[in-house]
Amino acid sequence: MGTVLKGGYVVELEPAVVERVDLRIEGERIVARGPDLAPVGDDEVVALSGKLVFPGLVSAHHRLHAVLGRGMPHTQMETYQDVLEKVLWPYEDALDLDAVQVVGTAGGLEALQCGTTTVCNLHSSPRAVSGSLVRLARGLHEVGVRGVLSYAVSDRSGAMGREEGLEETVGFAQKAQGRFRGQVGAGPCFTLGADALQGLAEALKAANTGLHLPLAEDPLDERLSNERHGASPVSRLLEAGLLSPRSQLAHVGHLAWADLAQVIATGAWIVHTPRANQGLEVGYAPALKFGARATLGADGVSADLFAEAQAAYLRSREAGQPIDVLRYLANGHRLASQVFGAQVGPMREGALADLLILDYLPATPLTAENLAWHVVFGLGSRHVEAVMVDGVWRMWARRPLSVNPSVVAEQAREAAAAVWARMGEAK
Repeated sequence: MGTVLKGGYVVELEPAVVERVDLRIEGERIVARGPDLAPVGDDEVVALSGKLVFPGLVSAHHRLHAVLGRGMPHTQMETYQDVLEKVLWPYEDALDLDAVQVVGTAGGLEALQCGTTTVCNLHSSPRAVSGSLVRLARGLHEVGVRGVLSYAVSDRSGAMGREEGLEETVGFAQKAQGRFRGQVGAGPCFTLGADALQGLAEALKAANTGLHLPLAEDPLDERLSNERHGASPVSRLLEAGLLSPRSQLAHVGHLAWADLAQVIATGAWIVHTPRANQGLEVGYAPALKFGARATLGADGVSADLFAEAQAAYLRSREAGQPIDVLRYLANGHRLASQVFGAQVGPMREGALADLLILDYLPATPLTAENLAWHVVFGLGSRHVEAVMVDGVWRMWARRPLSVNPSVVAEQAREAAAAVWARMGEAK
């Protein structure tokens, strides 16, 4: 038994396509596409009446655990280093495994409701490392979102914490399956000593995967890398052999052109996070210069990739360096396809059925030629009516099908209160 989506406008991003065709889904994949597909046997037929069939979106750099930190009390911070040392790191230190699972569910639900079907998440909970990625996966599994998970290895909790992080990120990568994959994660370069870099290189070989880390979000990364380790972040990563076409580097806002050119030459994915960068006041990352393998991530902001794409495009226009927003979104699909070893994004035969039904009724013609303008100035997460992941409906008529949003929200509020209390006790 399959599902036939009839009478919708099927959208693809690069090359741009807007076409009134039907799709047939069987199992986890799209198996047929055509102008008037006939149902087979007991197929479910869904009449779309001109709604959009849009590929599920990908957040290529995500921080699910930030969902419990929204609105928490803290004093005004003057510098990026203050934010790390007085807010972000104490918050991460206060997370326990129960809170980690809650953020998987709450953050995954938010992603689902926004039309983000894949999150590439970099996690950190130094007091609860072992088992943290499995607990995150359980939370995401409850909702039905696809996850690429890694633990942010660093030296900030000492050698024991570093080794525990390496074990966690490699162990998960070796056993992840189905809608989940693992990567080797790392903290900012200035938190990584020589032993950590060597450990990451060994972990990449053991896990047979790529590296996911933040790079040059603020000038602090380069300054402290030079002060503590005698070399810039990029030179240290290159010398350790950590960069490859399987790497994901987030932010990349403060690199000299020579360093950026070296990063691009490795084939690494560069993940632009404009809303998070604005929130931290770390300056504009030169997204137009990021090359052909640039994409978008929400970081610790809401999982709304429509909003992220709009912010990315409008900010790039303001900087006089307009980006191709459809390519940035499509590159998220290419990245997910690489990680999962199957096509994610194309609305074509053989691709995984991760898709959205959008009740977007445009006031002007919608064509392949003007699709980008509709994405930037019209479309939004408010139009997400239904979500399918891996061929299974996960949201229908704006109602999540496997979790109760009220229950998830209540559990998250309880977990947030406990985390905030532990932060207060630690001061």
